Amino acid sequence: MKSMPVSFRLSLCALAIAGVSTSTLAAEECPIPGNVRVVIGSTSTGGDTYQNSSIVVDRLAEKLDINMKVDAVGAMPAFRALERSSNGSTLMIFHDMAYLGHLYGINGYDNIFEKYKVGPTVAINPGNAYLVPKNSPYQTVDEIIDAAGNGEEISVAIQPGGVSEIGFSALKNAVKIEYPGMEDNIVAVNTGSQADKNQLLFNGYADVINGSVQANEQYTRLPEDDQKAMRFVWLTARNETIKQANEEGLGETTREELLQYVTPNVSVTMDGEKDFTFDKEFFFLYNKDMSPEIVSCIDNALGEIYAQGEIQEQQKSLFFIPNFLPSSEAAAHLKDKMARYETVIENIQ
Repeated sequence: MKSMPVSFRLSLCALAIAGVSTSTLAAEECPIPGNVRVVIGSTSTGGDTYQNSSIVVDRLAEKLDINMKVDAVGAMPAFRALERSSNGSTLMIFHDMAYLGHLYGINGYDNIFEKYKVGPTVAINPGNAYLVPKNSPYQTVDEIIDAAGNGEEISVAIQPGGVSEIGFSALKNAVKIEYPGMEDNIVAVNTGSQADKNQLLFNGYADVINGSVQANEQYTRLPEDDQKAMRFVWLTARNETIKQANEEGLGETTREELLQYVTPNVSVTMDGEKDFTFDKEFFFLYNKDMSPEIVSCIDNALGEIYAQGEIQEQQKSLFFIPNFLPSSEAAAHLKDKMARYETVIENIQ
């Protein structure tokens, strides 16, 4: 067999070397420890924060060739752990509650843009929802707002201080804009878990509850005479976000059916001109003093992971929307979100 020309052999060697360096570049240049603990702001290993974090952390660990473990410790322990580690051995993944807790004045929630470094965003959970019993007299959010504006008290079951409450704040704000002075007819019923909120609806102690597509879609399939039957009236996610979901949607509710519950098909005004929307986003948080080299390394590694496209399919299969933004863009984006929602919260306080 005739031997390959030298130039061709050299070209193949160069390609091989380039391939090796591409797959290991992030690991070689990243001054991150070989063992990394990723704390999350939830104690549940079955919830969306853990699911999202596990997907991202597994891919990142493989890319950087290090050991990374997700630890579901809850928000306060996670923040404290982050404060104690500046060498990259402890990272945090959380969602918008990280800054909403501060806006709502929840103890222990500092301004994340002052206390920590904001890392990249990785995904959106588009399922934040508001539901009523299937036999509710209120067919739409407009009817709920009008009822409150005309003197009816509407009780809304929420978990105070974050993602669950921001939609409640938006409803109250919309009533204040459309029916000044009547906003106090939107009344919070503060409770804890999703099961607690559901039970309040089952027992007739709440007219509306905050829920999610993932947790509550099963109840929307029940017949109207079932005590547990409920229906969606509003998803807070942007129309553009829901459109990125898989066509089959979730359970027996398709993407097209979910689009019925988002703007512009459902309108909750934010300022009399624009509709309120809210995407629940997941992102990294770092110790304030963590080195820029580690920040850059994680940005680059995640950039390569998302460029490959496989993680997006994995996220979408679990009804999450891929949403990678590198640290600097993510910080600017989230800071803008915080400022927008601060105006809504301040308007009803």
